[in-house]
Amino acid sequence: MKRKISIIPAFAIAMMAVANPNENDGKIIRISTDNTDLVLKVGENGRLYQTYLGPKLLNENELSSLDWAQHASSDGSVSKRGWEAYSASGNEDFFEPAIGVTHSDGNPTTYLYYVDSSVSQIDGGTQTDIHLRDDKYPFNVTLHYVAYPEENVIKTWSDIKHNENKPVLLSSYASAILYFNEASYFLTEFSSDWAKEAQMHSQQLQFGKKVVDTKLGSRAAMHTHPFFEIGLNGPVKEHSGEVLMGTLGWTGNFRFTFEIDNVGNLRVIPGINPYASNYELKAGEIFTTPEFIFTLSYDGASQGSRNMHEWARKYSLKDGLGSRMTLLNNWENTAFNFNQDILSQLMKEAKHLGVDMFLLDDGWFGNKYPRKDDHAGLGDWEVTHDKLPDGISALVNAAENADVKFGIWIEPEMVNPKSELYEKHPDWVIEQPNRDTYYYRNQLVLDMSNPEVQDYVYGVVDNILTENPKVAYFKWDCNSPITNIYSPYHKNKQGQLYIDHVRGIYNVLKRIKEKYPNVPMMLCSGGGARCDYEALKYFTEFWCSDNTDPIERIYIQWGFSQFFPTKAMAAHVTSWNKNTSIKFRTDVASMCKLGFDIGLKDLNSNELAYCQQAIENWKRLQPAIMDGTQYRLVSPYETNHAVVEYLDKEKNQGVIFAYNLSPRFQEKLHRVKLQGLDPTKKYLVKEINLMPDSKTQFAQNNKTFSGDYLMKIGLDVLSYAHNSSMVIEIIAQ
Repeated sequence: MKRKISIIPAFAIAMMAVANPNENDGKIIRISTDNTDLVLKVGENGRLYQTYLGPKLLNENELSSLDWAQHASSDGSVSKRGWEAYSASGNEDFFEPAIGVTHSDGNPTTYLYYVDSSVSQIDGGTQTDIHLRDDKYPFNVTLHYVAYPEENVIKTWSDIKHNENKPVLLSSYASAILYFNEASYFLTEFSSDWAKEAQMHSQQLQFGKKVVDTKLGSRAAMHTHPFFEIGLNGPVKEHSGEVLMGTLGWTGNFRFTFEIDNVGNLRVIPGINPYASNYELKAGEIFTTPEFIFTLSYDGASQGSRNMHEWARKYSLKDGLGSRMTLLNNWENTAFNFNQDILSQLMKEAKHLGVDMFLLDDGWFGNKYPRKDDHAGLGDWEVTHDKLPDGISALVNAAENADVKFGIWIEPEMVNPKSELYEKHPDWVIEQPNRDTYYYRNQLVLDMSNPEVQDYVYGVVDNILTENPKVAYFKWDCNSPITNIYSPYHKNKQGQLYIDHVRGIYNVLKRIKEKYPNVPMMLCSGGGARCDYEALKYFTEFWCSDNTDPIERIYIQWGFSQFFPTKAMAAHVTSWNKNTSIKFRTDVASMCKLGFDIGLKDLNSNELAYCQQAIENWKRLQPAIMDGTQYRLVSPYETNHAVVEYLDKEKNQGVIFAYNLSPRFQEKLHRVKLQGLDPTKKYLVKEINLMPDSKTQFAQNNKTFSGDYLMKIGLDVLSYAHNSSMVIEIIAQ
């Protein structure tokens, strides 16, 4: 008699893991920093719920008292609904889900059950991975959380995968959901446009949904930025109150959904914007959502910013612990009108000014269609022979002779229709085949979802560095959103384009970083329309705005500083707003990664001497400005002034930047109290960045005070002089 052998399919074995929901009932998963706890708990139904997010709890044995269903309803009638850690569409939750799935048989419902979890140590933190699975379909989600204890930062993302017979359709795919149960919620968002980046606006959230999103594809943050702040139980304040600060690492379309339910609970859902992006996920393919990075500060936005800054320098920003070069750019000085001799002379000016590098901007490429303006040449990355007959190598040599480094501008993701690239490869361009084409800034976007295009774009950088290994820096621009949305590469799967386009950009950037890990690059996008921490894994800094008017820059830099350290923010001294002094313009740019975009012929001898001294001071103060701790002391949004303090890690060296914008007649001026000092140390305070032959107006100049006095009494650094500035160095004695 033959014995029957029962073979259990792998999927059936997998389903056994969720067949008994009571097996893991009550299991607690704690994700902790030194200051914050995120607590998840498996419910009696086998699904995973958030039970707590807030200040760190002292007694671990009390975590079991947290009720996973306690916030579901005021009358208890739907008490088992709870706050599901990754809610899916079609289940009993009545509000916005994290993920929407249509399974291969057309079923639009998904129920995710806890399977298992693991904890591992990574650089600087602890990673928790939680596996969830549908009980009826071979559909899996893995939630990832990384907690950075010292920085009080948590980042989270999800992996989505299935083994169904046919592809499934993803209609939404958030990175996470966070829940809050407070009396009120106040959102600070960051709107933008060309020359108006990072403008801060606040409003109270009410019942229903508030959505902040972008649909631009490329140059995606042109109108709104991928970060936000939420004040819990009151508006966001600088130095007090509880505030959630979150940002998404995604260089494409994003969406933040803030929903207050019927009993006043808030859910925060960050992720890729699913607009025009129903994603067909094949069996075995992993869909990885972007990282959502957040911190909970219990001492206002200023402390939250310091959390983000420290985390970014250590763990996210390219070369976050390295130094930064000062530079002279030619754009404001020459625009497209230059040649080899003019550039060589500017390199000598860069050396005379005292900066480290000369940066050649737009206009150096194209021969059949020379780049004389922004109408032609984009995509043809060969040197214009009549402008630069001896090529990039001659420019590198000229820079070396001038004793400065050489950097160069590129915009490799874009193409002008008037270019050889477009003539040869119209199928590489995102453009609709049966409609009139709309051009933004006379250009179109290359289809970065196409591997051939990725190879071409990578080759732009690789060819330059292979032929000219001493090129020391790239300014990588991106001046157009995606228009005429259609991918010849994707053909009948246009829902993949927006997502795969961004993934294609990352594929190129990864290849560049792997081969050229030490080459710094600036992330530019018509100004600050690219400013996220996924892109900044490959870029050492980003260009905050084409608007270099120092008055406007104070607001722009104030907004970006909420989430980014100063060494990630490039700022240049230019001729914008000549009604302000060269001192004021330079002092504003010195708060960030300092550069110049101005001709020395535009400066008189005193102004030149001032700039040279300011550059020396900035280099000397890098440990405080670039790598130290930032304190935003006086807000331009609340006063007619702005004051920012930087302090090095040892609390021995600091600098204060104080600006008077539009003081009212004889308005009351307060002393500014410093922060972060050692109260037991003595500090010498003195004004620096003074114009030659001018006298200080700082009443406490060259006096010594205790840190205690400076933090409790403060300094007289404000005045009635419009558009004026004062820079004070603080030196421990």
